[in-house]
Amino acid sequence: MDFFLRFAHGNVLIVAVPLLMIVGWWRWYRYQGIRYRYPLSNQLRAAGFGSWHPRKLFLYTLRLCALLLLAVLMAQPQLVDSRSKAMVEGIDIVLVLDVSDSMNLPHHQDDHRSRLEVAKKEAIRFIDARAHDAMGIVIFGQDALSRCPLTADKNMLKEMVATIDGDMVGPNGTLLSTAMLTAVNRLKHSTASSKIMIVLTDGEPTGNDISDEIPLEAAKQLGIKIYTVGIGSDEELVLQHPIWGHVTVKTKLNVELLTKFADQTGGRFFEVKKADDMRVMYDTINTLEKTNIETPLFAHYTEFFMPLWLAACVLLCIELIVTTFIWFGL
Repeated sequence: MDFFLRFAHGNVLIVAVPLLMIVGWWRWYRYQGIRYRYPLSNQLRAAGFGSWHPRKLFLYTLRLCALLLLAVLMAQPQLVDSRSKAMVEGIDIVLVLDVSDSMNLPHHQDDHRSRLEVAKKEAIRFIDARAHDAMGIVIFGQDALSRCPLTADKNMLKEMVATIDGDMVGPNGTLLSTAMLTAVNRLKHSTASSKIMIVLTDGEPTGNDISDEIPLEAAKQLGIKIYTVGIGSDEELVLQHPIWGHVTVKTKLNVELLTKFADQTGGRFFEVKKADDMRVMYDTINTLEKTNIETPLFAHYTEFFMPLWLAACVLLCIELIVTTFIWFGL
């Protein structure tokens, strides 16, 4: 298996090694230790009986090498499996989720969960099913917001979806086309040959939204398939209000516009009236064609601590043994 070495804390190594080399140079060339002078030693040196012993250089080298190894250990060296990339099937997907105020209505007369709650639950289930796909999230209401860029980190994606609420973008509005253009912007740099956008909404764009032709043309030029999902219907929904009793609510779903987005980009329109319909919709999208792409799998790091630690301990033990039993004394 092919490996290469990396340092988890490279900045420590960049600082520690040069600093240690400077200190080592000063200690060897500039430091003046205690010297003892005897008249007889001067006469012997003048007569040519002086000699140089490698003791000082040997011990100095041992200690410097041990300190260098300890400095490398501080940077946390790791062996990385260089074959951690593999060919997998996947596509790039952006979920575009409506979080306007109407999404807080019950999903169905027999299901008291809100439309947003059901949409988030099924979106998390869909994320789990797309193990090798890069996915992103765009939410919209009064404004449009890129909640998460394209990423393969499924745990982060699910956390992002679970914490979505209308207050992030303002619930009083439906900027559908603006949100779709934001999603196109996320997909425009994608290198995957298959890119899709899944748009979930329960209403129609408000008057301050941009023209629907702008995101449509951009998606067609970039080869992005748009799958549109209409949540609820234009039928009247009777709710039980705690104060006002039976209240009739009706939301207008622009089926014609959603169908237009899907048909002109090679996608498909789904009308979701019940929670089960939304699950069937996601399962249908899961049957989409996939394209082979090279993607990094979970990186496998092996800590390279013990070999260097043992080497440093061996050097320090050698120095201790030599100074205690061989070159001891002044």
